Amino acid sequence: MKITAIIPARFASTRFPGKPLVKIAGKTMIERVYERVGSSATIDRVIVATDDQRIYQAVTAFGGEAWMTREDHASGTDRLAEVAEQLEADLVVNVQGDEPLIAPTMIDAAVAPLRDDPSIPMGTLKSAISDWQEFRDPNVVKVVTDHAGYALYFSRSPIPFPRDEWQTASASMADIGAFKHIGLYVYRRDFLLRFAAMPQSRLEQLEKLEQLRALEHDYRIRVVETDQMCIGVDTPEDVLRVETLLKCNDIR
Repeated sequence: MKITAIIPARFASTRFPGKPLVKIAGKTMIERVYERVGSSATIDRVIVATDDQRIYQAVTAFGGEAWMTREDHASGTDRLAEVAEQLEADLVVNVQGDEPLIAPTMIDAAVAPLRDDPSIPMGTLKSAISDWQEFRDPNVVKVVTDHAGYALYFSRSPIPFPRDEWQTASASMADIGAFKHIGLYVYRRDFLLRFAAMPQSRLEQLEKLEQLRALEHDYRIRVVETDQMCIGVDTPEDVLRVETLLKCNDIR
């Protein structure tokens, strides 16, 4: 089975322009993400998909593989599909380009169900929510799953909604069983191409969550729980947090 990881990377960013090329302890962020993904036991090939020549040159300069894509993509998934259409791959893994501490084992965990069960079209990850502030935050996407580990719904709202405890916040998150979604996706290549061609769904447009398109079109999404930490870089202040963690964990 051929498994390719694709890292969509854009130079433009409202809050942090040029962040793929920001230096984190001596290496660009895109290089750190690339190295972490390449350390996964399940990934055969890593490609950075970008519409910016500066990112392309930076990736090829450290020996990575980069593909130039169109500039008019509405989302990272569309950019992913443009590359996947030209690949010979069974599974395609979409890794965010702003998570330089992503653990290779997280990728392995997300890939495993699709590798073992050919009926699963798409997979992703979740991790336990630890506090009420995170649970209430609309920037933290929540997910609820069935007993078999398939997504029932993703939302920016608090789900499952603890009716009795909501006003007092008296229950622990462990009692509620709330989980946040981690934006790493695994697709069967053929499904990814179909998914990218589907029209946006009503719930997707309301919540601004692409994965709801799959659920509304009656496709299953396997969700694997992980206890690994995943920190995104959205601001210059986040760079300092990541550098501190790199030093504490002696990661080079």
